[in-house]
Amino acid sequence: MNIRENLLNSNSYSFREANARWDENPVFYLKKVISQSNLNNLLNTNQIYLGLTEKPLIFLENLNFDKSKIKPDLLLFASRHTSKTARPAFLVHTTGNWGRNNDFGGIPQMLSKTSALIHKANFESLREQIVIENFTGFSLDIEVTHHGPTNLEIPLIFIELGSSKQEWVIKEAGQLVANAIVNSVFKYLIFKKEKNQKVGLGFGGTHYAPNLNRLITNNDIALSFICPKYYIQELNENLIKMMINNTLEEIDYFIVDWKGTNSEDKKHLIPLFEKFDMPVRKTRSFSTI
Repeated sequence: MNIRENLLNSNSYSFREANARWDENPVFYLKKVISQSNLNNLLNTNQIYLGLTEKPLIFLENLNFDKSKIKPDLLLFASRHTSKTARPAFLVHTTGNWGRNNDFGGIPQMLSKTSALIHKANFESLREQIVIENFTGFSLDIEVTHHGPTNLEIPLIFIELGSSKQEWVIKEAGQLVANAIVNSVFKYLIFKKEKNQKVGLGFGGTHYAPNLNRLITNNDIALSFICPKYYIQELNENLIKMMINNTLEEIDYFIVDWKGTNSEDKKHLIPLFEKFDMPVRKTRSFSTI
């Protein structure tokens, strides 16, 4: 709600109520970009909607857009984030369940649909806003793919403000995420037009994927799904097919955090990779400057 209020009351963007409702709440649309007027041309052929649901996002199983007049191509879920450490953070991630546990929504061993380019656009937009606002004390993290929803038909991404009640209500933090959300849509459209990003699937590493974070920060690479080291043994041919098929863009290569993957996991991964006609790259083979 902090992020939403910042969007609706922004000095940088002008939202107006649309002639549509979703989940019994009014829908708004972005009418004008005030701070960057050059972006308004993109609004002639594209639209950004802002909706509200009172259902928990991770358990959302049906969008019910048939009852509204909107048909979005991509979904950006603005969400709070919780962690045991309560570390102040801005985060992005794709959704899905690698294992047979679905306590946090979705279907076991099922991945949502997503876009590597919108994932990268969200991450880059957050990073840019942190610099612009000189916002200190918060980390910028990519989380591995986890939790629901998994069965929505529209590609989606989570962008989050964390990681405790103390941070969720900081107006300036909500404003930063709000600005990043709008900018990420335009950045996504530019990525699509310029075709300057290679697309990968990530394997290995820990929950916050530090090596993959550095990889996409320093290279023209976008990642969609990331399977952490503790789920490598759960991977099978079907899940990897799902990673490929549920990514909106064509995949260029599998990327393995080699240091973040033990020998037993590598023995499991390599035969699986051999079933696919896909180049395999190690994170260390890319620039880390």
